[in-house]
Order: sequence, then C-alpha cells, then structure tokens
Amino acid sequence: MSLGPGFGWHRYPALIAGAAVTLVLVTLAAVSLAWTPYPVTELVIARRLQGPSAAHWLGTDQFGRDVLSMLMAGSRNSIAVGFVAVGIGLTLGVALGMLAAARRGLIDEAVMRLGDFTFAFPAVLSAIMITAIAGPGAINAIIAIGIFNIPVFARLARGAALQVWSRDFILAARAAGKSTFRITLEHVLPNVAGLLVVQATIQFALAILAEASLAYLGLGTQPPNPSWGKMLNEAQTFMSRAPLLAVFPGLAIAVAVLGINLLGDGLRDLIDPKLRRARA
Repeated sequence: MSLGPGFGWHRYPALIAGAAVTLVLVTLAAVSLAWTPYPVTELVIARRLQGPSAAHWLGTDQFGRDVLSMLMAGSRNSIAVGFVAVGIGLTLGVALGMLAAARRGLIDEAVMRLGDFTFAFPAVLSAIMITAIAGPGAINAIIAIGIFNIPVFARLARGAALQVWSRDFILAARAAGKSTFRITLEHVLPNVAGLLVVQATIQFALAILAEASLAYLGLGTQPPNPSWGKMLNEAQTFMSRAPLLAVFPGLAIAVAVLGINLLGDGLRDLIDPKLRRARA
C-alpha cells in the first residue's frame, strides 16, 4: 500500500485530526516526565482557587497546585494505564482468539463462553471487586480494564481469523506441510493485524475514559499522583467558587477520547480497501 505524495491525505480528515490530537497528548505526557510549570505535589494554600493568570495559565486548585501541571501529569497517568491495560487485552485476547479459530470445537466453545462470562463484569464492577480484595490503586484499575479488554480482542481476532482460515492460500500452506501454529503466525495473524490495530486505538480511548471514571470513584490512581478523574471528583466541591476546576479536566478527557477515536476511525478508513475505494 503506497502512501506517497499522491496518496490524497485530504480524503482522511479524521485520521489527520486524530493523529494531531494524539500527538499533542503524547507530547504533553512525555514533557511532564521531565518538566511541568510547577511541581505537581507543591501545596501553597496562599494561592488556592486562583483563576487563570500569567503565573498560572489555568489557575490553581483548592490546595494551591497549578492546574496545568496537574493536567500534564494526569495525561501521563492516563496514557500509562490505557497503554498497559490495552496491551494486556490485546496480548491475551488475540492469543485466545487465534487459538479458538485454529482449533475450533471444544476449545472454541470454551473461549467464547469465557468471554461471555467476562463481559458480565464491566471494568468498573471488576475494579470494585478487585479493590475490595487488594485495595484501590492504578495497578488494580489496569488489571480490571485489561481483563475487560481480553474478550473484546478475542472475539474480534477469532472472527477475522476464521475468514482467513477459509482462504485458498491457507489450504496451500497446509498442503505444503506447515503446522497450524506456523500458519497462524505467518499467514493468519498478518492478515488480521490491521483490524486489531484499529480496535486497539478504540479500546485505548475507552481505557482512558474508564481510568478517569475509576479515579473519580476513588478506585484508580491515588493521591498524590494526579489524575483527570480525581481532579473532577475534587472539583465538584468547589463548583460555585471555581467552576473552571471541573471544566479543564473534563475538557482534557473529552478531547483525548475524541482525538483517539478519530485516529481509530481514520485508520479504519485507511486500512479497509472498500472504504478507500469509496473515497477515491
């Protein structure tokens, strides 16, 4: 697939917009590893609940912390939680989906029923159960979101792999004496990789939203580590005095989720040959 100068990137505005937003998000997270305008754990009560100014572009919170610094550090935590959680779901889910498609029969049925059972426990409910056992924290949020992502990728990988297994080149590979494992790695997985990448971007956006929801409930990232969801939770007490405290983290969550979803939609349009021909 050629993506040269004549490719026509203007036909994919969602991809361009999503990539731009995602790049800004990743850049902010990367910069926050080394620098933020103010230390995120610095408490200065004398400057609490200040509005936007030259010194504090987005104002300060109830403890005098710089809101922009908190948002930058919060983006780092959101990306870390989303990346690891989606990585767990992608790795285990694809492995199970490939196994189910290759073996069929009892193994296929067992994997699908396990997925049905997992879907009965959404990420928030899973986090509540895990928290009751191990206590709140980012690690438990990652585990809960990751477990919920496993059946998503397993079902997608299985469905796409079954279509590939019915192709003529798979029969040719079997006739050449290749094992099921080798056929899966060399022929099936490469043919479904694009679809899995698109789904991974969509699940990444959902993971960021889930992490913010869990942090809002007090089940995710714990203080003093900043989190967009935790910032929203703390801001609701001061809505009458400082409504912008809720606006900024809420806007950050909305823009991040929208941007990554646009990236996923754009990648789908780019990878799917039918959609590419429709835009030609």
